[in-house]
Amino acid sequence: MLAKIRRDAELKGFRKGMAPASLIERLYGERVLADCINDCISENLTGYIKEHNLKLIGEPLPEEGQSVDWNAEPLCITFDYALRPEVKLELSAKDEIPYYNITVTDAAKKNLKETTLKQFGELTDGKKAAEDDFIIVDFVNGETKVEGAYVALRNVSAECKSAFVGIQAGDSLDVNVNEAFANETDRASMLKCTKDELAKMDPVWKMTVKNVKTFAPAKMNQDTYDKVFGKDMVHTAEEFDAKMEERLNAEYRSEADFRFDRDAQAYLLKKADIALPEAFLKRWILVNNEGKFTAEEIEKEWPGFVEDFKWQIVRDFLMDKFKLTVTEADLLESAKGFAAYQYAMYGLSNVPDEQIESFAKSLLSQERESRRIEEQVTTRKAIDAVKDVITLKAKKITREKFAELK
Repeated sequence: MLAKIRRDAELKGFRKGMAPASLIERLYGERVLADCINDCISENLTGYIKEHNLKLIGEPLPEEGQSVDWNAEPLCITFDYALRPEVKLELSAKDEIPYYNITVTDAAKKNLKETTLKQFGELTDGKKAAEDDFIIVDFVNGETKVEGAYVALRNVSAECKSAFVGIQAGDSLDVNVNEAFANETDRASMLKCTKDELAKMDPVWKMTVKNVKTFAPAKMNQDTYDKVFGKDMVHTAEEFDAKMEERLNAEYRSEADFRFDRDAQAYLLKKADIALPEAFLKRWILVNNEGKFTAEEIEKEWPGFVEDFKWQIVRDFLMDKFKLTVTEADLLESAKGFAAYQYAMYGLSNVPDEQIESFAKSLLSQERESRRIEEQVTTRKAIDAVKDVITLKAKKITREKFAELK
């Protein structure tokens, strides 16, 4: 390696490749030696692990406190490593884990229907302003006038809101804007001035209401049905209500599945009862995350770390036991589900498939997101396989009681 460095070296006072070998060794010898030692260590460790078919947790670490003579022949360095514990986990129909069936109530259906219609509603002219309404006003402060400002009553401070509720077009009142609108940035934006300009003004402005805007829910008609569910998917109020119930059932199933996953993991970890080399793992986390965690922080968060380690081991055992694999198609399907959920959070329920797939592929191109999705898919496959073997003890429960479960 030194010979190659000498051939490529361009040092002042020497033609390329003609610097003395002794100079090259003096300049680069220690670095080259360190690289060679590291390569040799890595090669020998890998060979030893493969030869002895060792299934490790983490990676080997140099033994703590050892004194290494780097000039010794042969060079001897001792490493610590931790073996993955053997999992002994037999499952059958005798294993019971609760699965909660959340009851869909008339009140829940009514609430979802009202929320959905509000979501697709629009602002209309109102008379007296209610707590969730908007008012369009003119503000006057001396020679300064701001016309057509939008004020959302929900943004008015609790102390001042009573003066705004019930107000109607034509009404005027003096408003201390510092007290009524706590957010300085929003306040300056509403009054179309800088924060510095606003600070120099009298905080009391005369406010005159020009109009009241109330948010009216969408009407039950074909146009609304098409906006909510897609064109010609729903045609009657009865079909609309059925879709509301369908959505609630899907939402509750998702919550019940999430709860089952938690309960199943806890059950499987308890039954597997595996022990981990905790001292080694704490040290390994510290070394491999140098600067990110302190020993004290690792100790504080250790219960979470150790549960994750144990679950990964049990999950890998289940994947192997049931001969399960995660494919690219599995990852894409999961990413598409997450993308659709994200769009739905913003009220976009009829996003084209190609747009959802594009978003999903973008997620999978990000290392962190891709790893998260792969973890979820792997867990999902392992838990689903367990479901087919054990007994799901069905339990009916109300949404309120379900939320109280620990």
